[in-house]
Amino acid sequence: MVPISVLCNIMESGFEPLSCDCTENGGLLRIEVFEPASGRVELLISGVSTAQLTSVRAISDLIGELRTEMSAGRRAFAG
Repeated sequence: MVPISVLCNIMESGFEPLSCDCTENGGLLRIEVFEPASGRVELLISGVSTAQLTSVRAISDLIGELRTEMSAGRRAFAG
């Protein structure tokens, strides 16, 4: 198992150059990705279970999925 502090550190560095705040409460993560200059929230997701995030690879896969979702959301609103 990856310690929560390490898990959140990996999550937070995985969205650069955007900023990310990752917090844990009761085995569930809250992930907020935002533009540091404006504070505009790009992604806010809560209730992410840590049960499957047992390796750096699993955490990286989640980051990749969330980045893909963020990109898809931008394209949907681009017109």
